[in-house]
Parts: sequence; structure tokens; C-alpha cells
Amino acid sequence: MKKEDQFHLMLKLNFLIDFMKNKKVFIKTFGCQMNEYDSNRIYDNVSNLGFVKTEDQASAECYILNTCHIRDKAKEKVYHEIGRIKKLYRDKKKPIMIVAGCVAQAENDEMLKREPYIDIVIGPQAYHKINDLLKKYELNKKQEETEFDTISKFGYFDKISNNNNKISAFLTIQEGCDKFCHFCVVPYTRGPEYSRPFNKIINEAEQLIKNGAKEITLLGQNVNAYSYRENSKEFKISNLICHLNQYSELERIRYTTSHPRDMSEDLIECYSSCKKLMPLVHLPIQSGSNKILELMNRKHKVEDYLKVYEKLKKINKEIEFSSDFIVGYPGETKKDFEDTYNLIKKIKFINSFSFIFSPRPGTKASKLDRVDENIAKQRLTLVQEKLFKNQIKMNKSMENDIIEVLVENKMKKQNKFFGRNRYISPVIFDGVESHIGKIVKVKIQTSNQNTLFGSVNKNMKAA
Repeated sequence: MKKEDQFHLMLKLNFLIDFMKNKKVFIKTFGCQMNEYDSNRIYDNVSNLGFVKTEDQASAECYILNTCHIRDKAKEKVYHEIGRIKKLYRDKKKPIMIVAGCVAQAENDEMLKREPYIDIVIGPQAYHKINDLLKKYELNKKQEETEFDTISKFGYFDKISNNNNKISAFLTIQEGCDKFCHFCVVPYTRGPEYSRPFNKIINEAEQLIKNGAKEITLLGQNVNAYSYRENSKEFKISNLICHLNQYSELERIRYTTSHPRDMSEDLIECYSSCKKLMPLVHLPIQSGSNKILELMNRKHKVEDYLKVYEKLKKINKEIEFSSDFIVGYPGETKKDFEDTYNLIKKIKFINSFSFIFSPRPGTKASKLDRVDENIAKQRLTLVQEKLFKNQIKMNKSMENDIIEVLVENKMKKQNKFFGRNRYISPVIFDGVESHIGKIVKVKIQTSNQNTLFGSVNKNMKAA
């Protein structure tokens, strides 16, 4: 390129950057906590171009859908949402429409072909390139970027401060999956397992604490598979937890989502040595039948899961388990389902998720014959009823008790405050502004399936 052309291009790019200053961006996040973390980092990035976040959808000049591909009909939900946005902006200037995340990765440029309203498609391992794509969009219109570039992504964001200032913050330490469960698309949308450098994670954690975080949840598709080597030393998730446990400003540590195969002895020991590690273990098992676990390619047995359960209960009897369950997996018989139901009865899972199997394109399970839909629905109803009863019983047991609650915020339109207990259950209570960011003792008065309700006694000071 000639110097003159380079000069004109530079002028044009500078104009575009000025043009984007103070433009409003709205980000809608689907799916898991990792997507929420990704959305926050996307905003950290576009804010460098001058974009300003808005909560008013109708005023946005740039609209970002950060998508999830785990559940059924994820793709169609995206198109449905775009249809809603079209109506919202019917009498207004069209916003720059960006689809990010796992649906974008799976569908890539097909989305641009199917829906002309979409301007940019960007995968979960390439969203650090969003600023370049926005500049190119203004110059050349439609853009698509779905390369797996995990190392480059984290290297880029390590240089940008995480501006999240929430009391309870998420921190991604690991991405991708090498397990290849036959029902799951994550290896295809997030790529192979990658663990971030230990010191980079600590630097980001310190920034979050500086911003006011009192609780940090470590994130990963297989978070407990975290393993980073430097100078012949291996760092594992247990090392991260023990390190974070030393920060006096930090009150609580959590991690999700874990895999039963990676519940190592050093991680289990953390529940004894690290007092800030919360006593709720989210450990997806998917099925209580060894036959179905083998068909799923889970590479563990129910007996392996129970050994972890027993070890943790021996360390601390107050530890509770939550999990994920797939009902109606191809090949599931009445006996297989009963095994799952009996496991739920045995462990008394709380805060759990359950779904009917839905085939994800490109997975091995998508090619298998499905269980009759009516039978699958009946089984799901039974599982959910049992899980709900477990949750109600757990919450009911706390009524009239005084529990510790980390206060996150004052609720909108109510003179009430919101926080969570050790088991991540929501707590709504009467309090005062000074409680925000602190652990307070709340007397629980009533409860329902999902929430605890109470008040702070004036004589009960913040912990």
C-alpha cells in the first residue's frame, strides 16, 4: 500500500473511532456464568472505542447478543430475539447487530446469509477482535470471525483491566473441553481445554478485589481440570483457591462447572484447609445409571461419584451437592431412570438443573434414537418434583435460623436488600445501605422453593 493510501486509511479509521465515541451499546447475555464473564470483558473492550453501556434496549446504537448453544433450540431463540429487536427498532435507525458466543461459533457465516439484519458474527474465542471488526464493519460492512484463538484472546485481555465492580464476581480460569461427552457441543464451540497462566489469574483477581469484589467464582467448562505448568511447577485449581483464601478483603470463593473425573485429592482437601471455600459443590453427574454414563462417554461411574461425595461429607457434614441431570437420554430404560431417581434421593441434591435430552447438531448422541417424548416428559416431572422437594426442605430447615448473608445490592422498586447464603440461595431481607458488600447475620422468617426471606436484627452486626 502506498504511503498516501496508508495516510488516508489512517484518517478514515481515526474518524470512525471518533464517530463511535459515546455510542450506546446494549449487551444481552444468554446461558451460563462464563457467558456473563465474557459479556463483561466484551464491554471492557468496546468501551476503549468510546462505547457506553446502556440498560435501555431501545436506545442502543450497537446491540450485542452473547449466545449459548447448550440447550435445545438455541439457534432459533437467537433468530426469535432478532425478530423482537426488529420490531423494537421499527421506527428507529437500525443498531449495529452483533451475534457473539457459541451459537455464532456453530453457525458462523450461515447466520449472515440467513438473517441480513445481523452485521457481525463472532465466536467465543475471538471476541477480543470485536473492536477491529467494528472498524471494518464501518468500512466494509458484514464481518465474521470464528477462529479458535484462546491464547491470543486471554493475552489480549490480560492487558485490559477488568472493570467489573460487582460484590460477587466471575473469573474465568479455564476454557474448552477434551472430554467429548456424546451429548455436548462445547468441544466444538469452545475448543480444546486451555488453562490461563496462574499469575495472570491472580492479577485479575486482585483487580476484582480492588474493585470491591467480596466473592469470586472461578469459571471453566471443566474448571477443576485447571492445570498450568511454569518452570517445572504445576499449578492446579487447589493452588488458586489456597492463594485466594489468603486475601483478607475476600470473603467467599466458589468454582463451577466441575467434572467428577477431576475431583482430585488436593481439591477435596481445600474444603478442610480453605475456610473461604463455600460448602456447595456443583458436580454434574447427568445420570444415576452406569449404563447411561457409558453411553454418554462420561468416563466415570456412579461409584466414583459416591466416593467423592463420601470424602467431602467426612470433611464437613454441612457440604451440600448440586448437579445437572439429563432425562430421556437415548437408550434410557425404566431401570436406568430409577437409578437416577434413587441417586437424587440418596444425595439430596439442591440447586440442581434437569432437562430432557435434546440432540445437539454434530454430536454422536444426535444420531441415536430418542426416548418417547411423553415418557421423557413424565420422567422429567418426577425428577424435578424430587429436586424441588429437596430445595424446599433445605430452605424450610433454615426458617427461624440466623444465617450469614453476603449482601450484593438494594433491590429496585423495593426497600429490600438482596444477598446469598453459603449455598448460593437468594436471600431477600430488610436492611440498610451500609450492609452492601458485607456479610450480615439475617434471621430467616419464611421461605419458598427458590428464596429465603428475613431481616437483620439491629443487635446483629456485620461479620
